[in-house]
Amino acid sequence: MKKIIIFGRMIKFSHSVFALPFALSGAILASKFAQITVAKIGWVIWCMVAARTMAMAFNRLVDRKIDAQNPRTKNRELPAGNLSATFVGFVVLLSIIALVFGAWKLNVLTLILSPIAILILLGYSFTKRFTAFSHLVLGLSLAGAPVGAWIAITGNLVHLTPFVLGFAVLFWVAGFDIIYASQDLEFDKNVGLFSIPVRFGIKKSLFSAKILHFIALILLVVTGIFAQLGWIYFIGIAIVGGLLVYEHSLVSEENLNKLGVAFFTMNGIISTAFFVFVLLDFMLGEPL
Repeated sequence: MKKIIIFGRMIKFSHSVFALPFALSGAILASKFAQITVAKIGWVIWCMVAARTMAMAFNRLVDRKIDAQNPRTKNRELPAGNLSATFVGFVVLLSIIALVFGAWKLNVLTLILSPIAILILLGYSFTKRFTAFSHLVLGLSLAGAPVGAWIAITGNLVHLTPFVLGFAVLFWVAGFDIIYASQDLEFDKNVGLFSIPVRFGIKKSLFSAKILHFIALILLVVTGIFAQLGWIYFIGIAIVGGLLVYEHSLVSEENLNKLGVAFFTMNGIISTAFFVFVLLDFMLGEPL
């Protein structure tokens, strides 16, 4: 039990709030085209938990030597010796099995596509070793949440809605990951890791994050149009836009002290708010 608690802390299980609301939103939007059931939602959540556990544990596993050199991360569970690489590797394997099993329980298409999802989720952990655009790969990893949930409910990908929402998530995640990476600029330079802040500096990186978040906001509007959502949804998007503006107001080239608030708190609030307004629109709204 102690190891499980330590492991949960290592993978920041509480931060599942970043991707899960978008997965559930994708499932709700898909219910306009296919029957949604409690069982399907349960398996979507199962797959999300398995995927995130696998991805975060694998990331911590392959980065353990780098984390040991970084003053910010040297006390993480693997570098500190609180967990063994063998234990974490075993959990990664169990998570892969759980994800494939959940995909099998949903439908044929989710099962067929599950190896692609696994490769993207695991492959991200290596990207900062050779490309500054690893932030986009992380975005792609989380973009699979609403797309995968849509497939889980409908069994197909014949509508544009999940793709538009997926790209919105991609740009949203890439934007906030660029902000987060700014704090490791000097360390990443010293050890030869790649990132947008390393390549372009903090000022240009923060500006690029604003551009990416603006694109994400536009895509969320397009999602509502494609899915024929109502005024409740679009009020929600306006609120999400305001939250993004506030998030960017918390950090600057001269002051990154509130980066933790901007990254963890604000992005959790944004994703949850989006889901709440999708759900309210589904239950109460009328198409515009």
